[in-house]
This record gives sequence, C-alpha cells and structure tokens, in this order.
Amino acid sequence: MMENTLNMASSKPALASRLMAHPLVRIVLGLVLTFAAIPLTMIIAAKLVDKPYRIVWPQLLAAVLVWFGYRYYVGRIEKRQPLELATQGMARELGSGLLLGGGLVALTFAVLAALGVYRFGGVNAVSIAMLLPLAELVLVGMAEEMTFRGVVFGVTERSLGSKAAIVISALLFSVAHLPNQGVTVLAVAAIAAYGVLQAALYMKTRTLWACIGTHVAWNYCVSQVFTSTVSGHAASDGLLRGELVGNAMLTGGVFGVEGSLITLLLIAAAAAFWLRRAFAGKV
Repeated sequence: MMENTLNMASSKPALASRLMAHPLVRIVLGLVLTFAAIPLTMIIAAKLVDKPYRIVWPQLLAAVLVWFGYRYYVGRIEKRQPLELATQGMARELGSGLLLGGGLVALTFAVLAALGVYRFGGVNAVSIAMLLPLAELVLVGMAEEMTFRGVVFGVTERSLGSKAAIVISALLFSVAHLPNQGVTVLAVAAIAAYGVLQAALYMKTRTLWACIGTHVAWNYCVSQVFTSTVSGHAASDGLLRGELVGNAMLTGGVFGVEGSLITLLLIAAAAAFWLRRAFAGKV
C-alpha cells in the first residue's frame, strides 16, 4: 500500500513534465505569457491616468513587458536561451527588416498608382504627430512576431518540422485578423502569404528582429506614409495625400490595401523568394 502511494506520488512530476512538454500546452502558455501584458497595461493605465496623458508611454511600457514575458516563457518553459532576441546583430537585422517592409509597401503603391488605383494628391507638412503611432506599431510588431513566429512557429517547427510550422503559423496569423472590419477572402489570403513571408524570414535569419522590423515598417508606411487603411483600421493623415479608388479587388475595399490582389501577388512573390533562400540553407 505504501509502495503504491509512493509510486503515485513519484508519477505526478513525470505527468506534469509530459504535460509541459506538449506542443499545444507550450503554445498556449507562450501566448498567455507574451500577450497578457498588453490588456493588463492598458486597463491599469486607463484606471490610473486620464486619457490626455495616455500617449505613447502605455504602448512602450506594454512592449517592454511583452519582451520580458517572452523571455520568461523561453527561459522557464522551453528552458533555453532566447537567441532569436540576441542583441548582437540586432541593429543590422532590424534595419534589414525595416527596409524590406518599407520597400514592399512602396512597390505595392507604385504598382497601384501605375494601374490608376492609387491617386496621389500631394504632400502634407511633416509633423511630430506622424511619429506618435510608432509606439503602438512597435508594440503590435513585437507582440505578433513573438507570438506567431517565436511561439507558434517555433514550437510547431520543433514538433512537426519547418513545412508544417509555416502552414500552421500562417493560417493562425490570418485567422487572428478575421474580426477586423471589411475582411475578405483576398485579405485573408494576403495576410496568410505575409505570415509565410515572415516565417521564411525567421527561418533564414533565426532572429525575430528582422521580422519585427518588417512588420513595423509595413504598418507604419501604409498608414503614416501613404495615409491608407491597415487591416481595417483607418489611418490618420500621413506624409502623402492620396486615395485608393476603383475596383475593390484592387483597392482592398474597407479592409485597406492588404485586401488587394496586387498586394497578395507581391507578398506571395516575396514569400516564395525567402522560402527558397530559407530552405536552400537547410540542404
């Protein structure tokens, strides 16, 4: 009787270890530990500080907490060093990501302008207000890349391999945007293609900084350079005055340029290029 009790007691840690090692459990824990800081920070800030004083700092604070949350998850749950957030080479990878994201946006709007879909109307005066959205966009870029590429892709790749991880992480990334206003089949496909691009970029560089840079640059350039809607969220006045007019299949409709067929084709081409580079490095 005593021996059976001891055996049952000794089996509990083994069961807990097996549970913590399960990919789905790790993904859920990673999402919670990484993302939980965002709503908590915003709720506390709203309770303690009046709205006029809640500019920039809550988003930056939440971004720092997201960073700590992800590192805590990697260290305590995955029991490894977060090399994907290493500071060595960070500036280079972040800069490369910013250039890639900004370049994709510029190319997208250039093609839309050539097709007569984007009509340029002039340049607005440069203002410090154009930099204020950066705080929220940095938060979004960090949180989404750490969760979808760092957690979802990372855990799935180690369990099922790179190809399955690309598909699953890209699908979940697109599904997460379904509640956004004006979402369409084209928009879902474009965002899934963007998820594939980001996964391929992460596979090639093995750093989240490149992915974060691409994400931030894409959102910022669409909203604050070309004054266009980002994933159903209307932008305030940016650097350039212009509008998307014509067929919703090309303009993206209410969802914005990310719902455009042109965007889908360009992102898919970029994804194919980076996938080839990523898998070439594995041969």
